[in-house]
Amino acid sequence: MNTADLRLPVDVPSTALFTDQYELTMLQAALRAGTAGRRSVFEVFTRRLPDGRRYGVVAGTGRVLDAVENFRFDAGVLGFLRERGVVDEATLQWLADYRFSGDVWGYPEGEVYFPGSPIMRVEGSFAECVLLETVILSILNHDSAIAAAASRMSSAAGDRPLIEMGARRTHELGAVAAARAAYVGGFSSTSDLAAGFRYNIPTVGTAAHAFTLLHDSERDAFRAQVDSLGRGTTLLVDTYDVAEAVRTAVEITGPELGAVRIDSGDLLLVAHRVRQQLDELGARDTKIVVTSDLDEYAIASLAAAPVDAYGVGTQLVTGSGHPTCSMVYKLVARAESADPNAPLTPVAKKSSGGKTSIGGRKWAARRLDAYGVAETEVVGTGPVPDELAGRQLLVQLVKGGEVVGREPLDAVRDRHAAARANLPLSATQLSRGEPVLPTEYVHERSGN
Repeated sequence: MNTADLRLPVDVPSTALFTDQYELTMLQAALRAGTAGRRSVFEVFTRRLPDGRRYGVVAGTGRVLDAVENFRFDAGVLGFLRERGVVDEATLQWLADYRFSGDVWGYPEGEVYFPGSPIMRVEGSFAECVLLETVILSILNHDSAIAAAASRMSSAAGDRPLIEMGARRTHELGAVAAARAAYVGGFSSTSDLAAGFRYNIPTVGTAAHAFTLLHDSERDAFRAQVDSLGRGTTLLVDTYDVAEAVRTAVEITGPELGAVRIDSGDLLLVAHRVRQQLDELGARDTKIVVTSDLDEYAIASLAAAPVDAYGVGTQLVTGSGHPTCSMVYKLVARAESADPNAPLTPVAKKSSGGKTSIGGRKWAARRLDAYGVAETEVVGTGPVPDELAGRQLLVQLVKGGEVVGREPLDAVRDRHAAARANLPLSATQLSRGEPVLPTEYVHERSGN
C-alpha cells in the first residue's frame, strides 16, 4: 500500500539524506570487510521516560513507513555523495540499487510504551538496516514527544476539544508532523493547513488581533468578520476591553454568535465573567475558546471554568518541556556469517553511565490484573509464555520490503484513547512520578 491508497494528497520525497554521514561510512567499511550482508536485528527503545512522565506514546510510525519506502539514492543524491567524497565508488554503486528488503515490526502507532519497550524492530542485512537509523529515530523521537504532551493535555481537557495551533512556534515542516502527532494524542483539529492537506486533519481558524487593529473600530472589525464568515464565527474579544467587546459582538450577531476567544489575562477569572455576560445577553449557546501559552497544567487549572475549547501552541510543539524521547536504535542480534541460515547471536553494548542494553531479538506483552487493567510491561527473548501469547504488542509493519502496516490516522487516534484508558488511573495524574507500569524482563534460558 502506498500513500495514494489512503488518498493522501502529498507524496514523500527521497529520504536518503535524512541520515548521519557515519551510517554511510559504516556501510563502506562493512562492504569492504565482507560483513555488510550479515543478517541483523536492530531495536528502537528508550532506557527511561522523560523526568516525571508516567507513560510514553508511540507516534510517527506511519511517517516512518513513508520514509523507509522512499529511502532511495537517485542520481542527484549520488552525485552529491561523490562530489563530497563521502564514500567510495563501490559503495555508491551499492547505494544506487538500495531498496529495503527486510522486515519491520513495532508497537502499533498510538500504543503506549515504557522504559525498555522494543518500540520498533528492524530486521535484514546489516547494510540495509543500519542506513535507516537516523531517519527512524528522527521521526519517532519528535512525533512521540509531541504525542505524549498532547495525550497529557487531552486527558486534562476531558471532553473539551483541543485545537493544535503551534505552526508559528516550530520548523515549518516540523509543524505538519507536530499537528499529526497531536491528533494521535487526542487533539481534534489544527490551524495548520498543510497538516490538513497532507493528513486530512480537520482545520479551524478565524481571525487574529491584527484584523481588529486593521479597522477603525472593534465594531467595524467584528461586522466585517461576521458579514464574511457568518454569525457562527469565533470573535477575538481581548484586543481592547473584553466586556465591551463581548457586548459589541452580541449586538452585531445576536444570540447566534458561535464563539468568543480569549487570548490573554487571568483566563479563569475572565472566562467566568464572559460566561456570565454572554448568558445575561441571551447568548447562552455561544462557546468560549481560550488560548495563551497553555500547557497541561494550565488546562487542568481551568477544569472548573466555563470553557468550551482550548487552543495550544508553543508548549505542544515543544513537547511541553520534553522535545525528545531519548529513543535509541541498537543492534541486538546478528548472524555469524552472511549465510542466510546462520544463527543469530545476541549482542549488546556494555558500558558505564546507564547506557547498557540487553541483547537478543525481543517480544513484548502487557500483563493485565484481575480487573483487566494493565499492570506490567513484559519484555523477553525466546519463546513467549503461553499466558502472554494473546497479549503481544508488536505487529508487522513491513514484510520483505513491502509496507503492510499502514493505516488511517483516525484508527491510530482511537487506539491511543483505548490504550490510555487501559492504564491504571494514576497514569493521567499530572504530578511527577515513576512510569505507571514496571518493565519485567524474561530471558531465554538456553539457545536463541
